[in-house]
Amino acid sequence: MLHTLIPASEFTIEELTHAYNQTRVDYLVPMPMNVKRLTDYVHHYDVDMDCSVVAVDGKEMLALGMLGVRLGRSWITRLGVLPVRRRAGVGEAIMRHMLAKSDEMSTPLCILEVIKNNAPAHQLFLKLDFHKTRELLILRRPPGSPQVPPTGEQHWMEEDEALRFLKSHPTPQAWTNHTETYLHSGDVQGLQVEVNGSRGWMVFRRQKLLFSHFVMYTEQGDPHTIGLELLRCLHQKYPLMDTYVENIAENDPQLQAMYDIGYIEAFRRIEMYRHLS
Repeated sequence: MLHTLIPASEFTIEELTHAYNQTRVDYLVPMPMNVKRLTDYVHHYDVDMDCSVVAVDGKEMLALGMLGVRLGRSWITRLGVLPVRRRAGVGEAIMRHMLAKSDEMSTPLCILEVIKNNAPAHQLFLKLDFHKTRELLILRRPPGSPQVPPTGEQHWMEEDEALRFLKSHPTPQAWTNHTETYLHSGDVQGLQVEVNGSRGWMVFRRQKLLFSHFVMYTEQGDPHTIGLELLRCLHQKYPLMDTYVENIAENDPQLQAMYDIGYIEAFRRIEMYRHLS
């Protein structure tokens, strides 16, 4: 199949939004975009539109992929191919193009996430020398106060203080939860709690009707206790807020507390790394 690769920067955001949605009409997990959401996505996640690419056949947009670039690392995202044009090599061509762009910048690490059970995409990424690092969970919780109220001490943080805590986290976060993401997106708050000899904190985004982008850390004591206390504080103070949390690591020490307070797993992603040889 003949196709031409053109930088995403040569298309309007409206054209890219339409193309992206067309590539995902039958996707395992629907992720529709509108113009504002895609515009924000490009900004929040440092997508380089010159390094991102669209495959075209004449005037038809067949596929696209986006490449985020930050200091020392890159991130492949929003890869999609029209259903009728799959299994013909266009997805691999886009991947190789973006990997070449990443390598040209001498970026030592390239990252991506693939939805678990998306076997064709997973096999492609393995072919291109990516390896699995961990599974990441996407969790939801409907509005509502916790059944058990918090009992410890609370310290609520505004953006500057919350970001200082975030930078101190010893475990690498998913791209969506890197410090740069919070700096670009705004709406950042934090909370520190101390209860029963344990102490810890969380950073999150508080949007109009939605909580998102959680990072939690137990500084001292029991992570389950800290997780419960943080979430009880959050949902007692803001009982009308919906919650959609992406990319919580499967081994996150606070994960069981999220389940215990009513979070439900929506789906999983497999995080994969490729190191520049």
